[in-house]
Amino acid sequence: MQRKYWPTTEWKAENPAILGMDSDKLSKLEPTITSQYSNINGIVIVRNGSIAYEKYYNGYGPNDTHHVASVTKSILSALIGLAIDAGYIKHVDQKILDFFPEYIQVAVNNGQKQEITIRHLLSMTAPYSFEDWHEPLDKMCMQSDWVKYTLDMLGEGGSIGTFKYSTAGAHLLSAIITRTTGQSARAFANEHLFGPIGMKEIPDYEMTSFGFDDLFGKDVRGWVHDPNYNSTGGWGLTLNPRDMARFGFLYLNHGIWDNNQIISESWILKSTTMNPNNYGYLWWLREEDGVSAYLALGDGGNVICCIPEQDLVVAIASEFTMNPRDRWTLIKECIIPAIQSA
Repeated sequence: MQRKYWPTTEWKAENPAILGMDSDKLSKLEPTITSQYSNINGIVIVRNGSIAYEKYYNGYGPNDTHHVASVTKSILSALIGLAIDAGYIKHVDQKILDFFPEYIQVAVNNGQKQEITIRHLLSMTAPYSFEDWHEPLDKMCMQSDWVKYTLDMLGEGGSIGTFKYSTAGAHLLSAIITRTTGQSARAFANEHLFGPIGMKEIPDYEMTSFGFDDLFGKDVRGWVHDPNYNSTGGWGLTLNPRDMARFGFLYLNHGIWDNNQIISESWILKSTTMNPNNYGYLWWLREEDGVSAYLALGDGGNVICCIPEQDLVVAIASEFTMNPRDRWTLIKECIIPAIQSA
């Protein structure tokens, strides 16, 4: 698909009708958001390469950043792809312990631990001892060495190939970025991903303590890191909605930005191809009512939703709240119906 312009410096907003969207139907978004999705702070809808709809709530504006929680994982996936493209990492089937040679002797009696690869971490098919959806993340955050803690837990129970969602596993991928490139995930992303597509540089945020608010809550700034300065792999990144949309737009365009291949097309394809787990390489996958989408999802209702067949990106930044209403419902009921047939 040939683009006439790229939003590297600034997004261009157009009348929704020009972009093939129904203004009247989009106008119903605001009352729906304020009444049913009140923790949404910002939403950007990009269709055919331009902003068709953009609104902010709760005192926020376009330049304000938000902790996007597990959306960070999809950013990490892109960084692993970039590191493979650049030759820092050989391939996704490299063993995890290859990157932590000081740990190999500890794992000598655990054959399963020795077989776990980058692919298993990316696809959430690495085994752990905890029960599904009961990861003891708070325990990791109390450790002085998060990487060693996660390596200790990795492969202890369960079996390789079974889906089990793990935020600590994503943190290992961040540590691998640092070990192979010599840069934190934050610095590597600024140079190789965020900068080239016009996203704002993520500042170095000095962590003075590691309490809940510092790691997850109102005090999150920039990109959180662990006590050994590894950027958090599974959460902790702050972005504004326009930059969230830029990242989705890069994927929608098969890794191309302004005629430059930022991430290989093959990586985008592998990351977002449907499978029985409905989960790619740190992206959630959805097929419903003839709509195929892939989504970066974060707690509280932070979302980057890409629907390639409709040339559509929806970026939603939200305040964390327990059990927020599913954003897919909003997208399915209020945004997709506003798309006009060609």
